[in-house]
Amino acid sequence: MSRTRIKICGLTREADVDAAVEAGADALGFVLWATSPRHVSAARAAELARRLPPFVTPVLLFVNAGADELASGLGAVPHALVQFHGDETPAQCQAAGRAYLRAARMAEGFDLLDFARRFATARALLLDAHVEGYGGAGRIFDWSRVPPGVPCPVVLSGGLNPANVTDGVLRVRPFAVDVSSGVESAKGIKDAGLMRRFCDAVREADARLADVAT
Repeated sequence: MSRTRIKICGLTREADVDAAVEAGADALGFVLWATSPRHVSAARAAELARRLPPFVTPVLLFVNAGADELASGLGAVPHALVQFHGDETPAQCQAAGRAYLRAARMAEGFDLLDFARRFATARALLLDAHVEGYGGAGRIFDWSRVPPGVPCPVVLSGGLNPANVTDGVLRVRPFAVDVSSGVESAKGIKDAGLMRRFCDAVREADARLADVAT
């Protein structure tokens, strides 16, 4: 089986980027939504992304961004994956002309299979808690709402931290996990120790799954 990929989101500082890479993150997210306490400008995202070694992917997070905002971000970090986290339609996501992740807000009764069919061009669906506004606010959603047979990779998000991510991987079997507030000492300030513990917990889950498979 393949290992679970790890995305750490909401990076704002060089030291945190370096620590996340050292901990073993596969992708780092930079928030280009001005309302977020973790917001960085396109130019700042480019500065931080230049620190990434080969095979660690930068991800630019947008929420209902206009064409100019998208163009600015994608021009600044031309090799980035895009994460759409607002109310974007399939046509709007495809119009960016980039590989993208689409956030799905897992409210009670939400039809993830239909959502996956509508966003069939997404590289993966990022499953987050449904709260007022955008983003999961560090809350966990009911993992039993993830149905079997989702026809694309899923990224488990929403309230993950070093204490619960092992269980999340074992229960959902996602392609990847995504964390932000669960590895912070303050909003936008990552904790190197928590990031390391988070990545270690994901690896522990993968090791357990490998033991079961054999």
